[in-house]
Amino acid sequence: MQIRPAHPSDSRVIAKIWNDMIQNTPNTFTTALKTPDGIAADITARQAAGLGFFVVCDDMGVAGFATYFQFRGGPGYARTMEHSIVLDSRVHGMGAGRALMAQLCDHARDAGVHSLWAGVSGENPAGVLFHERIGFQRIATLPQVGYKFGRWMDLVLMQKML
Repeated sequence: MQIRPAHPSDSRVIAKIWNDMIQNTPNTFTTALKTPDGIAADITARQAAGLGFFVVCDDMGVAGFATYFQFRGGPGYARTMEHSIVLDSRVHGMGAGRALMAQLCDHARDAGVHSLWAGVSGENPAGVLFHERIGFQRIATLPQVGYKFGRWMDLVLMQKML
């Protein structure tokens, strides 16, 4: 597998992978589908701002992405980021997530980020375990803050100091 910076031309494949997760899992609380144009704009804007946006590729092409963005608005949060990672199911359990997150954390650290956050659905225990295994600590569980598939879901907040 190869990790490289995302390119706007990757946005169609990223949208397909991300929208599959949105539509078919409780791993994100959003129900709003992503568009290739919106993703391409995000890639361009984040990279122009010095923020990381990376893809992992296998023999079939782009198989997932990871990116980070400011945790909350305002200058006081300028060195605290939140991340997203989404993988195609074909690469689950193959080290793609670990490799992506290692690249993302290195990039963030080099950019002066102090703290990286993950917001993981309480209905995604594999996601919580994944983050624990790569050095994130559970900080809080926010009960019933997400609503999807006709039910309320908890959000697990996790943090890694870089």
